Amino acid sequence: MAIVFRQVVCAPFTDLDAAAPDGAIIGVVGEDGSGKSYLLRLAAGLAKPVSGAVEAGEPRRFLGPDAALEFAPAAVLAMEHTLARHDALVRRRASMALDRLRRAGATVLLVSHEEDLLRDLCDEIWWLDRGKLAGRGDPAEMLPAYARHIAGRFRAWGETVAAPLDPRLRRGDGRAEIVKLELLGESGQPAGVLRSGELATVRVTVRFHQAVAEPVIGLMIRTRVGMNVYGTNTELEGLKLGPCAAGRQLQLSFSFRCELCAQEYTLTAASHDPDGVWHDWLEDAMAFAVADGRYTAGVANLRATVRLS
Repeated sequence: MAIVFRQVVCAPFTDLDAAAPDGAIIGVVGEDGSGKSYLLRLAAGLAKPVSGAVEAGEPRRFLGPDAALEFAPAAVLAMEHTLARHDALVRRRASMALDRLRRAGATVLLVSHEEDLLRDLCDEIWWLDRGKLAGRGDPAEMLPAYARHIAGRFRAWGETVAAPLDPRLRRGDGRAEIVKLELLGESGQPAGVLRSGELATVRVTVRFHQAVAEPVIGLMIRTRVGMNVYGTNTELEGLKLGPCAAGRQLQLSFSFRCELCAQEYTLTAASHDPDGVWHDWLEDAMAFAVADGRYTAGVANLRATVRLS
């Protein structure tokens, strides 16, 4: 084994016990504060554990984010975001140099947030979580597992930051006013982030300042670049609301499965007459994001299955 961590104790690690083989590139992933940087410093001999031991061959080297790309022979090479600022040509040259080190028996520990880079270069992935080795294994298995973890964390964070009402443009004749617009997740709580496939609800509260014979309440979801993704309204859904007298307030709930790809979207809401005369139109009233544990291209997540016929 080229490098062994034996019951290492030093913040943030409480009992790190792991070994990396020689002749391998190990990708290291984890959230900020998980211990990635300190793991590299332990591996390179720049930090010492409080207890336990780090066993590795000589000589050992560390390359930080701004270090020159020097790939001289070494038993252990620890790289922390070293390729992040370099272009495609430099990365291809670096990839060939790292492969030569691997074939010579070196162990490379590579910290990066770039999934494609890790998938292309690494033989194994180590996933650190709050000073623990949460998982290790083949990149084809570990990178999707880590992505699912991040998507879950992002979705959970979304419940703490409900999307604010901040329309890019507001127009209408004022006969009705959208006084509240909410995006709710599956739990029924306001959310700024939805999980792809999650049952979501858009709740629109409208107050009428004048009598309206046949009000229509609708919504539109767009991509961040303005492409219409989905729109509907009470007329299309067969729900008759009028007549509504001045002073009346209505609350409408539009529920749907959020079968969208992971990216950012905006939500537009409106109250208008059947002929399209607006009472109140809130253009791109709020922004929200969709999280998913795997990449899908486009906008609609159709959740295809594939089999060999």
